[in-house]
Amino acid sequence: MNSLAPLIETESDLKKALKGIETEKRVGFDLEADSMYHFSEKVCLLQVASKNTAFVIDTLKLSDLSLLKPLFLDKDIIKVFHGADYDVRSLFRDFGIEIKNLFDTELASRFLGIKETGLEAVLRDRFDIKLEKKYQKKDWSERPLSPDMLNYALNDVRYLVSLSEILEKELDDAGRLSWVEEECEILCRVRPPEDNGDPLFLKFKGAGKLRPETLAVLEALLWFRREAAQKKDRPLFKIMGNNSILKLAETKPDSLKKIMNTDALSQRQLDIYGKDVVSIISKAVKTPANMLPVYPRKKALAVSESASRRIEALKIWRDKKAVKLNMDPGLLLNKVLINSIGVKNPDDTAGLGAIKEMKNWQKREFGDEIIRALRRKR
Repeated sequence: MNSLAPLIETESDLKKALKGIETEKRVGFDLEADSMYHFSEKVCLLQVASKNTAFVIDTLKLSDLSLLKPLFLDKDIIKVFHGADYDVRSLFRDFGIEIKNLFDTELASRFLGIKETGLEAVLRDRFDIKLEKKYQKKDWSERPLSPDMLNYALNDVRYLVSLSEILEKELDDAGRLSWVEEECEILCRVRPPEDNGDPLFLKFKGAGKLRPETLAVLEALLWFRREAAQKKDRPLFKIMGNNSILKLAETKPDSLKKIMNTDALSQRQLDIYGKDVVSIISKAVKTPANMLPVYPRKKALAVSESASRRIEALKIWRDKKAVKLNMDPGLLLNKVLINSIGVKNPDDTAGLGAIKEMKNWQKREFGDEIIRALRRKR
């Protein structure tokens, strides 16, 4: 494989590049985006590599990737990613690309009990290769792209095919390949979140602990930050950080001097946004009581004493099994699934089918053991 991939900027060049991988049965992918620098993130590069060839698509110059859609939908070609969740969502959001037959090397590593599953750590362990990370926080929307930047981008994808073959064999030897295949099939269906008009505070960490009066101020500040970020085409955190927003919402300063006393904003932020913040807070604190927002609470699921015993028994079984398998316990059965099984208390393995959170591989491999763990606490 060449050390430097050709840069694809036109549809005709992409057609030629795809001819180089048309007979491949396994192709690696990675992407670079600009979320650290812009309000609405976008894919700026898409890296593609097989064992024999590699190239980088400039998706800012070639935004129509229709030529790639048949490749991504071909069930006979394995599409290899490392930590695919973000990539799957981004490719669908920006290009309408759907993926079939995905293999996630990060997920595969976790199912093999590997502790450090970042690409850099995995490649260092498997191939004694050290990835250069100097462009990790680069604004990939900037042009032109230097040869070093292209080579850096390619390094995240050039070893994926070989890595996937090694991990696939180890999973097969361990009897866990079908587990990962099912998880990867689920990964193919993840999609970016939709803007459904919900209050912004619902996605703000710590909002659930705030009183309605403070929530009203928080929501007003979050909308102000969002509008400022959109206007300046900057990420939210480059306008105001979450800690600053929360401090302003809790202290509700009604003057520039009081904002200074909170240390919530830098002098520069105070100069740019201070007067607006004072105005927004002053208006929000006057919200009528009957219009104050209330954080929605999910009704706590009543758990009986017997269900609690079953849940504890499942945790004990799960933790012991995870040690034996050298796996993360949460990967084997997570907390939500354990609670669901413990509360529903199925009589047999067929009853496990009614538990929607449960994967087929979990039912198939561990159904009998789970039922036995439940029966011991009946």
